[in-house]
Amino acid sequence: MGKLKLYLKLAAAVAGTGLLIYVFFNARSCIKERQWLALGPIENHPVRIYDVKFAKEFNDMNDVQLKVAQAIGIEPVADREDAEKRKSQLVKLEDTDTYVIDSLTHSIPYLIPVAKTLLDDIGRVFQDSLSSKGLNPYKLVVTSVLRTEDDIAKLRKRNVNASENSTHRYGTSFDLSYWRYVKIPDLRGRPYEDVPPEYLRATLSQVLKDFHDQGNRCFIKYEKKQNCFHITAK
Repeated sequence: MGKLKLYLKLAAAVAGTGLLIYVFFNARSCIKERQWLALGPIENHPVRIYDVKFAKEFNDMNDVQLKVAQAIGIEPVADREDAEKRKSQLVKLEDTDTYVIDSLTHSIPYLIPVAKTLLDDIGRVFQDSLSSKGLNPYKLVVTSVLRTEDDIAKLRKRNVNASENSTHRYGTSFDLSYWRYVKIPDLRGRPYEDVPPEYLRATLSQVLKDFHDQGNRCFIKYEKKQNCFHITAK
């Protein structure tokens, strides 16, 4: 009986000590969290921000891009029903941690695998570049992807200058907005300070130049009227 009482006392002592330790560390954690939140918005600390000369660096003509698109891409699809039959050749795009798919009005969110890999790599490097330049995180906005023949016909009714033989027909191309980005809202409850759009554009242009200069990754065309970079995988 005496041993049982001793064991109960020891168990109570251990439980009491454990409770005290838990309360101590929990209280300290709460204090640190309040201190973290009290610091206010997470500021930018920009360094090495400069614009690439878009018209000079990103001027790959459509006929050059088209040859590669036709060589590595899919056969053009007539409409969305036809596109459904090509899913073995295509990868569907969805929002990720580094980019979002815009509300597509004249294209559908599919790319051939090599183009999807290129987009994923650009998104990842863009995030890393923002961090290295002391800028808060944003996601890229994909504004156009695979266009069906039906999409192109409708687009040309609205814009006679739209290319009838676009590389978007082959699943090799996507457009990235250079003015619109999606802000990542906060980190553990602390809001991020806004990044000026010209800083985001400059960072994206530097990232794209690096990919373009590799020579074997992509073609890029600066589309001034559409406010985007038109990118075709090689």
